[in-house]
Amino acid sequence: MDEMKEHVCIICSQVKQEGITIISQFVCEECESEIVNTDAEDAKYHFFIHQLKQIIVPNKV
Repeated sequence: MDEMKEHVCIICSQVKQEGITIISQFVCEECESEIVNTDAEDAKYHFFIHQLKQIIVPNKV
């Protein structure tokens, strides 16, 4: 049986079970949907970009 784990979304800071993990950071389904449906001219788009910059991509050596 799959156990649902709770994660904190890096966009809305809420604890959720459903979403995606990018590198090591969690984005809930609601925020993911809002991100992909937000126009680049919308002020909220820049907020999403700022929050997503928290994702640190490890350097390959």
